[in-house]
Amino acid sequence: MDWLRDERTGCFSVLARVSIKDYLELAGEAHARKGMIAGQREVLRTTTAKRIRERMVADITRGAILPAPVIGITVSKETFKKINPDEKTTIRDLFTKLSPNEISIIDGMQRTQAIIDACERDDNIFERDMRVELWIADSVRPLIYRMLILNSGQVPWTLSRQLSIVFEPLMQEIRSNVPEISRILTPETGGRRVAPAEYRSDDLVELYTAFSLRKTSVDTKEALSDEFSKLDFVDNLSSQDFQDQFYSVLKMLATIDIAFSRFDGAGDGRFEKGRNLFDGQPARVGLIVAASLYIIGRPGMERSQEERAKRTQKIVARTEQFTSMLKELGPEKLGEFLSLPVLNEVLDKRVGQVGRYERSVFSEAFAVLIQEGFDVPSMEPCWRAA
Repeated sequence: MDWLRDERTGCFSVLARVSIKDYLELAGEAHARKGMIAGQREVLRTTTAKRIRERMVADITRGAILPAPVIGITVSKETFKKINPDEKTTIRDLFTKLSPNEISIIDGMQRTQAIIDACERDDNIFERDMRVELWIADSVRPLIYRMLILNSGQVPWTLSRQLSIVFEPLMQEIRSNVPEISRILTPETGGRRVAPAEYRSDDLVELYTAFSLRKTSVDTKEALSDEFSKLDFVDNLSSQDFQDQFYSVLKMLATIDIAFSRFDGAGDGRFEKGRNLFDGQPARVGLIVAASLYIIGRPGMERSQEERAKRTQKIVARTEQFTSMLKELGPEKLGEFLSLPVLNEVLDKRVGQVGRYERSVFSEAFAVLIQEGFDVPSMEPCWRAA
């Protein structure tokens, strides 16, 4: 195994020689689950793709060496610290210490399928050697950063496609760093939100994007045609503290969601219960963007790393004071504080692009809450700020 350390991101880049049998044993589960990547491109089924893969299979049986598949590995910080490139570690030794959820096929789904097909025709192929490239990190942040940098100037991917590369590791990190989130709903598990602090996985990816770009309108299905947005994303990811700041704000969202949900409702209108506020994405995005603008600053006017750290600590402390105050309120007083009838009236307007309008309303509302240091007599001045 040939080890190189990426000093910029702290990742390890490893080029390994391994038998095809070992590779399929190690990456087989990842391949079976679409690379262990939500949104990963499946093995193509078009006529053209089948013909190309058939040629690839024929080449493999004749001894061709394919370009190395790229495997992404995200391990815990404790495990990462124990990695010693000077040790005579084999790829099998490395993989036996990993959970399947830590391994994903970043690039090589089609090649892996071709190798599988070739082995089904000739068992001897199992014993041949191949090369595999590994990117090992203790966080998804450097993997996303490296992915965006490497794809600059190439055919644009959609933002959702780029983030899907490390989608599963990102969800794993959120589960570990934000235990306040009680459940992450995925396309595989299904279900719907029935309690506070439950969010869909793709909504969390959108919040991650909104936090970095500081925009309420983030279309993850569009290509990153806005080079300024791409630069903002890369600049933020280059900060070692960016990931922790996002998790702090996500924790803020979950704790406020839980605190508001204690009001079980007794009114009319769309927002009857406290939980209704964060049932939809507009309020979540509004809060995340307001917090991001407070911590990072407006695009083009970014704050220093020291200032970001101070503001993150401040917003976390004030959130704790705010939610502690809410816990002391009885149901009736909590309902009065939330002022949901005022919010219903503010949102009861005939406007075009309702989703964009509501995100803007919530962003301005939560910006007021943050600017006032969470010290407001009720949420009415926040709702009326829009």
